[in-house]
Amino acid sequence: MYIPELYKNDNQEDIKNFIHQNGFGILVNQTDGKLWATHIPLLLEEKDGKQVLVGHVSIENPQAKSFKTNQEVLAIFSGVHTYISSSWYDHENVPTWNYLAVHVYGKVTIHSLDETIEALKRLTNKYEAKAKSENPVRVEDFSKKTMMQARGIVSFEIEITDIQAVKKMSQGRDDKNYKNIISKLENSDYFQAIEVAKEMKKNRE
Repeated sequence: MYIPELYKNDNQEDIKNFIHQNGFGILVNQTDGKLWATHIPLLLEEKDGKQVLVGHVSIENPQAKSFKTNQEVLAIFSGVHTYISSSWYDHENVPTWNYLAVHVYGKVTIHSLDETIEALKRLTNKYEAKAKSENPVRVEDFSKKTMMQARGIVSFEIEITDIQAVKKMSQGRDDKNYKNIISKLENSDYFQAIEVAKEMKKNRE
């Protein structure tokens, strides 16, 4: 993606944490001669010393069939974002948008049934922990009948070939205007605006 140098994020630990926190991504590829996108949770993991993404789609999804002939995919992860009014500056300028995003490029490899089950366990465990359920769901506890549903998905891992990350948080503004933007966002009743203000504060701590 196009990223002006000022907004390029090359901090690998930061990117890794971002994907862990914003794991519901958009998987894009060429399917039947056109662009195709599926919204799915993806896990960032390490395998043989390399980072991979792990996920699954419905076996009925045309994208699943396309993996056999077109391994190239793009996974898009979006973070907090909000509109920035230029009325908040002490000089004339145009409005803009602050946002965080990561694009991950790679090649798909299809899992075996056993690998699929293990991937489902890891995915479920991650999000059950986040849900803080009193009685967490465990794949290991499902009946054979319920586990038959695993045959209705295509599980895969993506060997990562490139990662591009953008962090556009008004970096080009001087301290006076930067602080004023934060103040305006903090007084908003829009959740995303408040979260962007928090992110901006971290960037100039």
